[in-house]
Amino acid sequence: MNHYTDPRYAPMYDSEAVQYMRDELIEVGLKEALTPEDIDRHLPEKTGKTVLFVINSVCGCSAETVRPGMAMALQQSRIPGCRVTSFAGQDRMAVEYLRQRFLSEYMPSFPGIALFRDGELLFFIQRKDIVHRDAAEISGMLIGKFEKYCNGKGPS
Repeated sequence: MNHYTDPRYAPMYDSEAVQYMRDELIEVGLKEALTPEDIDRHLPEKTGKTVLFVINSVCGCSAETVRPGMAMALQQSRIPGCRVTSFAGQDRMAVEYLRQRFLSEYMPSFPGIALFRDGELLFFIQRKDIVHRDAAEISGMLIGKFEKYCNGKGPS
């Protein structure tokens, strides 16, 4: 049995039920990383560009504000050069790989927002930092980080 057929990595949620949650981030320009290979492709080590990685989830108390907060933050003049998402409970291999390779010092946190440059973590916003914030507050946290670290061109 390989990791693609291992039942530990079977999706926990009905794909149709969570598709609209995926679409909320895809529609604002995030690409999906569905496998560990996708993670490696999107998080190269020596490009100089910033990579935003959003671990999406069904968590009603946090994820429902992360997605609109992300949409607002990406309307600024400076944004990450690459924007990627995986869905916890759906893209289980990808999320586990991301956690083990890049976020091992943190407890599992879904949703979560990380920013990388050259394969190095610049910051990680965990669920505990999100749970009592509204979308505008999350957007404000991200905009400050984007201004500090990013040089990608946004729509504004």
